Amino acid sequence: MSRKFGIVTGASTGIGFELAHLAAQDGYDLLVVADEPLIEAAGRDLQAHGTHIRAVEADLSTLEGVDRLLDAAEGRAVDLLCANAGRGLGRAFLVQDVEDWRRVIDTNITGTVYLLQRVLQQMAARDSGKVLVTGSIAGLIPGSFQAVYNASKAFVDNFTDGLRNELKEKEGITLTTLMPGPTETEFFERADMLDTDVGTREKDDPAKVAKDGWEALHAGKSHIVSGWMNKVQAAAAHVAPTAALAEMHRKMAEPGTAKS
Repeated sequence: MSRKFGIVTGASTGIGFELAHLAAQDGYDLLVVADEPLIEAAGRDLQAHGTHIRAVEADLSTLEGVDRLLDAAEGRAVDLLCANAGRGLGRAFLVQDVEDWRRVIDTNITGTVYLLQRVLQQMAARDSGKVLVTGSIAGLIPGSFQAVYNASKAFVDNFTDGLRNELKEKEGITLTTLMPGPTETEFFERADMLDTDVGTREKDDPAKVAKDGWEALHAGKSHIVSGWMNKVQAAAAHVAPTAALAEMHRKMAEPGTAKS
């Protein structure tokens, strides 16, 4: 119980799994969570680092799922939170099922905001803690054929900016937004985007993305855009007309745009 304690969400695969490895290597006891049974295998892998790992399967699109996660902390003070859980959804908005796009919103926005509020209330009370939130450069671009997802990440990117300002007098708290681009994870398969250009092109290494976020968090940075091409795209998004950005996104995400 004398060791540092962290929570990593969306930790079964991808960026979250790599973040959990980095935290465990740094000596954190961890509570790792995902909404799939694969989180149990991830937890067993993480035990190789010699810290205490508890894996919990919970649906973080619901307040009850977030409460279940926090109950599993058993009262331990949270020194680190990597709020990485997220859900994608491709194809045209008008053909998407309500249940599918609502789960994107509830996971990426509602569950994330509720988890941040609960954990940061504790951290603010003692003026100590580190929080890494996985946003996305997608939040900077109108998401043709990925409209709900991009809009949800725009919320996350914007929300963390506002929250960071609210917490500026809490000098012991670091809140960093990790903004990756397309990353080699199960995201595009789960979002039904394997027939798209962005779904089939070469993507960033999740271990590298996680390392960029981890280093930015410990350097006290407010944001980190991982990958130089993503940095260029993020810079362009601040100056290009929204119609041009939406058309650019269409060419990446419209079904049938895969090159092979």
